[in-house]
Amino acid sequence: MAFMFATGIENSYPTVRNAQGVRVRVDEMAKCGHYQHWRTDFDLVQQLGVDYLRYGPPIHTTWLGPDRYDWAFADETFADLARRDLTPIVDLCHFGVPDWVGDFQNPDFASLFAGYARAFATRFPWVQLYTPVNEMYVCALFSAKYGWWNEQLTTDAAFVTAIKHVVRANVLAMRAILDVRPDALFIQSESSEYFHAASPAALPRADFLNQVRFLSLDLNYGRRVSSEMYEYLLDNGLTRAEYHAFLDETLKHHCVLGNDYYVTNEHRVEADGSTRASGEVFGYAVITRQYFDRYRLPVMHTETNLVQGPTGDESVAWLHKQWANVLRVRNDGVPVLGFTWYSLTDQVDWDTALREDNGRVNPLGLFDLNRAIRPVGAAYATLIREWRAVLPTQSTALTVTTVRPRHAGAGDAARAALWARERPLHAPPQDRAAPGMPRAGGEV
Repeated sequence: MAFMFATGIENSYPTVRNAQGVRVRVDEMAKCGHYQHWRTDFDLVQQLGVDYLRYGPPIHTTWLGPDRYDWAFADETFADLARRDLTPIVDLCHFGVPDWVGDFQNPDFASLFAGYARAFATRFPWVQLYTPVNEMYVCALFSAKYGWWNEQLTTDAAFVTAIKHVVRANVLAMRAILDVRPDALFIQSESSEYFHAASPAALPRADFLNQVRFLSLDLNYGRRVSSEMYEYLLDNGLTRAEYHAFLDETLKHHCVLGNDYYVTNEHRVEADGSTRASGEVFGYAVITRQYFDRYRLPVMHTETNLVQGPTGDESVAWLHKQWANVLRVRNDGVPVLGFTWYSLTDQVDWDTALREDNGRVNPLGLFDLNRAIRPVGAAYATLIREWRAVLPTQSTALTVTTVRPRHAGAGDAARAALWARERPLHAPPQDRAAPGMPRAGGEV
C-alpha cells in the first residue's frame, strides 16, 4: 500500500447553547459552504494530488430514526468520490448525534449507532476505510467534563458514562461493518495529549491526567488499565461486567492508530490542578512514540493545522515541522502509514472549539472559503509530489491490503481471495497476551 497523503472535510455537528441560551447545532459543513460547493471541494482534493479523504455524511440529517435514513446527499457525494477514484476514510460520528438520540449519556446510543454503521456499509459496500467515532476522548471530554457540547455536563461520572458509551458505539460499529465488509480497516482518529507538571506539587495530578488521556483507546483496544484508572472508572459508574466486556474485544488487528496533533495538545498542570495550554514542548514525534509503545499498532497522523498568521508562512512552517516529525518516528521504526492536513478549507469558530456560534472564519485550511489556495496548500501539494515516490511503499512491520474505489468492482469473491492471502494488519506477536494473562505495568 502506498503512503496515504490525506486531507479532510470536517463534518462536525455538536449542539451548543448560543448567547441567548438556545440550543443550536454547529454544522461545520454548512458553515464552510460544503453543501453548496462539494463538487468544487472534490476538485480541490484532486488538484493537491491527494488520494485519501477523511469524509462522512452529516449524521443529524442522514440518520432520521431507528432504521430510517435519508441517503440523498451521501448517494450523490460518495458516487462522485468513487467516480474520481478518491478513497474516503469515512467519518460516521463527529462530535454529535441526531436530536432524536439526545446525547452521549443515552445508554442506547451504542446499539443504535451500530445499526447506522451497518446500514451505511450495506449501502456503500465499496468503502473499506472507516473512522466510526472521531476523537472519542475529546468528544466525551468536551461534552461531559468541560460542559461545552451536547449534554454540557461537568462531572467525572458524566465523563465516564460518555466514554463508555462512545467507545462501545465505536466497537459495535466496527463489528457491524466487518459483517458487511470483512476486509474493512479502522483508522482511529484520536487526540494525542500530554500533561506537563508545572511544579512538584502538580506531579500527582499530571500523572492522573496522563492516564486519563489513554482511556478511550485502552477500552477500544481491550487493554488493561492501571489500578488507579480501574478505581476511577468503577467509582464513576463503569461496572466490572462492562470493563471485562471491553477486555474481551479482539478487533485490534483491524485497526490503525490514527493520532491527531495540534499546538494545543500539550498542557501545563498547575499545583491547584488547573490546566492551561503549554504550546509545543515534546512535539508529535515524542508523544506518538508514547502511544505506539502502548498499543503497538501502525500509525497515521490523522489531523494537524495551524493558523496562517500575519507573515503568511506560519502554517507552512508548521506543515514542514509536522512532516519532519513523521519522518523522525518512521525512521525510528514506527510503521507510519499516512499524514493529513486537516482540513481542506478554512474552518469556522475553531478558535472557540465550536462552543460559540460566532461565524468567525479561522484561516486553517489548504484553501480559503472562496476556494483559493493558501500558501500551505501549495506547500502540501509540493510535499506530496516530491515525497510520494521516495517513501517506501511497504513496511516490514506489517502487511496492509487496501482496495481503491476503481477496483471495488472486482466483487466479493475476489476481495475474499485477496483477504485470505494478505490479512489487513498483523500486530507484533509480543503484543498478543494469552486470554486471562496479566499484562505488564501493574494493570488490572
